[in-house]
This record gives sequence, C-alpha cells and structure tokens, in this order.
Amino acid sequence: MVNTSVLSLSLSLGFLVIFHGCFAQLGQQPLWQALEQQQQHRLRARSECRIERLTAQQPNRRYESEAGVSEFWDRNTEEFQCAGRGIQGTVIPGCAETYESEQLTREKQRPIDRHQKIQRFREGDILALPAGVALWFYNDGEESVVSVSLLDVGNEANQLDQQFRNFFLAGESRRGQQSPGEREQEGRGQQGQEGSDQGKRGKQKEVKNIFSGFDEQILAEAFNIDRETARKLQGQDDQRGRIVRAERFQVVSHQWEDQQQQEEEGQHGRLNGLEETLCQVKLRENIGNPTRADVFNPRGGRISTLNSHKLPILNWLQLSAERGVLYKNAVLAPHWNNNAHCVMYVTRGSGRVQIVGNSGRSVFDGEVSEGQLIVVPQNFAVVKKASEQGLEWVAFRTRDNAMTSPLAGRLSAIRAMPEDVLVNSYGISREDARSLKYNREELKVFGPGSRSQREDA
Repeated sequence: MVNTSVLSLSLSLGFLVIFHGCFAQLGQQPLWQALEQQQQHRLRARSECRIERLTAQQPNRRYESEAGVSEFWDRNTEEFQCAGRGIQGTVIPGCAETYESEQLTREKQRPIDRHQKIQRFREGDILALPAGVALWFYNDGEESVVSVSLLDVGNEANQLDQQFRNFFLAGESRRGQQSPGEREQEGRGQQGQEGSDQGKRGKQKEVKNIFSGFDEQILAEAFNIDRETARKLQGQDDQRGRIVRAERFQVVSHQWEDQQQQEEEGQHGRLNGLEETLCQVKLRENIGNPTRADVFNPRGGRISTLNSHKLPILNWLQLSAERGVLYKNAVLAPHWNNNAHCVMYVTRGSGRVQIVGNSGRSVFDGEVSEGQLIVVPQNFAVVKKASEQGLEWVAFRTRDNAMTSPLAGRLSAIRAMPEDVLVNSYGISREDARSLKYNREELKVFGPGSRSQREDA
C-alpha cells in the first residue's frame, strides 16, 4: 500500500509552534556581554514607535502548493517593527550522521541510509531551531498540521538587512489568491515606499529553490550525477509548490518510535543546558498538555509558558512562548509585559481584547478570532475575555524569560500595595480598598461571572 502524505523542505530562520529558528552564535565572550550586543543589534532595526492605534492583523500574502497553503503577514506593519503530529528533521552542519534507516522492498533490502537525527512533533509543540539550518517537515497523521512561525530578523544571527528571506532547498513558492489583508492594502493604493514594496511583491509571482540559480552542468559535476537528475534538483517544470505529497516515505519504523519515546522519557528533569552541544541540543518542548499547565482554573482555563529554564536554547534565541486557553466568557487578568513585546496568534475561538497605552487611551478594543494576529508592545496593559466559543492562542515574547505583571488577582500589583496607598490614590473607602485587593483569589485566569454582572442583572 502506498503511503501518501505531506512533505516540506526549506532553509530559513525562525521560531515555530505546532498546533524554523534563530540562534545567536555567541562565541567565547561573556554571556551577559553577548546578550547585550544582541539586544543592541535588535535596536538598530527599530524605527521610532508611535503606537496610537493597534489592529488585529490578517495575513497579506498567500502561497498555494500541491499539498498545503502558506500565509505571511506584512513585515512593514508598524506594529511588527516595534514588536496534529508529524516528523521533523534538522540538518546542522558538521554534526554526524548518527541515524540509520534500513529500507526494505519485496525484492531485496536496499543499502542503509544514514542521516542526522529526526524527531516527532505533535499539537502544542514548540520547535526552536538554529539560524541557517536546513529543515524539513512530514505530516504522517490523519489531520492537517497548522504551524505558526516567528522569524526574528533583528537577531544577532542575521547578518543581512532587515528583509525576511526564505531559502528553499526544494520546491518553489507560487503566488495564490490574495488574502483579505492584501486586498485591503492594495485598495489603499500604492504610495511611497510601502507602495513600492507592494509593487515588487506583485511582480514576484514565484520563488524558486536555490539550486535553480546554478548552472545545470556544474550541479551535475558537483554531485557527480547525470544532467537529468540535476534538472530535477533545480525543480525545472515542477509545479507542485513548496509543500508536496510524499509517496513511499519509509523513514519511520517501529524501532525508531520506541527509541523516540525512550529518549523523551529520559530527558525530563536532567537537562540543564551545560552538557548540551549544538549537535545534541534539545530543540522541542510541548506546551499543549493540560496536565503541565503553569496556571489552571477549572472554571476559567489554563496558561502554559515556555522559557529558557525549560528549553535552554531559548536563552540563545532570547525568545519565549505561551499557550493560553480560556473557557467561554472567562477572563485573563489585565496585565502588562515587563521586559518584552508580545505577538499573539489566535488558534481557536474568539474573544474581546483591549490594549491600553501609556497615555491612558485604548489603542485596541475589538474582537479577535481564529487566524488573526495582534502585537502587544512592552508595558502596554492588556486584558482578554473569551466569547461563548472560548478563546485559545499562542503568544511569542521577545525575551527568553519574559515577565508579566497582573493588575488583578492574588499575585497582582494592586494586591501587593498597602490599603492606605489605594485609599489615597483612588479616593475610595478602606472597605472598597480591601475589596479591590481581596475579591479575586484566582491567580490570573478568572472564571465567568462577577459582582458587576450580578449588579447589572
């Protein structure tokens, strides 16, 4: 029986969650000094942030392939300037081919195939991958795989300009239908630099793989192959796009599955990041398991976070992640991000989000739904309330140990203040000050229903 599934192969720079990577090569200098330089490198890419109104962003580019779709958000948006299951393989230069696959056919056994390590991913996984590595993904499950990628072009590892570039080893990008966001942008007209950029994007109907730019004969000599194979390597006359259907994919075996499970069970609790080399570094961690949530409220939902304490490579990337689930009508406490920007992508459901800036005015107050993305700048206050369908999201933050400060709840800034401070600051009675401090015993995820709702009823 022929096994037909989906395969994607590319060479890129990013941070990915399943529902590539950025890696700063710090060398021999002190860690604190290297991280400081990394942040300065990011600052060089920033323009002055004048955030008076935020919007929930729709993807503005869409590329269709034989077996899937890729969508992109506009990197020139001011807000971005300021702020299933399957198998995945990462090819790191210089690392040994430590894995072998025996491919059996009815006629005979093929020669052993040696390759670098592969790993399984599933819903809720975070994949943090080094800059410039080659990677591929294969969907061997029964459902579609939806992935969200954060690509940090301001990272120290990026020695080019601030233009995002995706380098493909196989396949090509074919321009598909326009997304609503792109149609809206084009409707405003092409003015200034933004118009120029959009005009260029309109002309770039396809992006071929890197082999297509080489001379066919030189490729044949470099790989010691015939010219017909070289032409296939270049993707000549291949119209399948960047995501293709894979037939007779025989990388996975029961022995490999057992080995994967043993490695995962042995890794928990013993990694500290010091004994890991680049070839052995852990690149994956799951934040979708409800039993491992950092905050859980049976009436409200849960929050799971991933930082460099749990996945040491995030210390080098200076990124962290969060998975949030709010049940219907539940509320995530108003809070601010102390030391990072936050990029939130809605994976399921819908809800209301309010964001308040330093002037005390709302910069965003609206409904967000599945597939939308919104940026919450550092120190801007934000609150989320789920709809009747609930609200689920994944968020990326621009620090490896990003901190948030809740404004309500048991660990809030308000609760930590003396009553007299609240009485005099807000002009309220001491009884009201106590209510302000102690009426919410939950940490940060609040169940539906409140005193104000009962009074309105």
